[in-house]
Amino acid sequence: MGMVKIDQSLCKGCMLCVENCSRGSLQMSDQYNDKGYLLVEFSDPEAGCNGCTMCAVMCPDLALSVYK
Repeated sequence: MGMVKIDQSLCKGCMLCVENCSRGSLQMSDQYNDKGYLLVEFSDPEAGCNGCTMCAVMCPDLALSVYK
């Protein structure tokens, strides 16, 4: 089982991680960071994140870290 940590100061809400999560563990939040970008959140740990790291690989801003 995996876990995703999101650096809110780096996230720009591009949704590439959300679109590439095969387990649907990421979603857009209703919160904004200090720069005014809508944030992504690790929404459902029970969805079974498998730690594939595809979300982190797709993030152009290196805002995600995946832990197994």
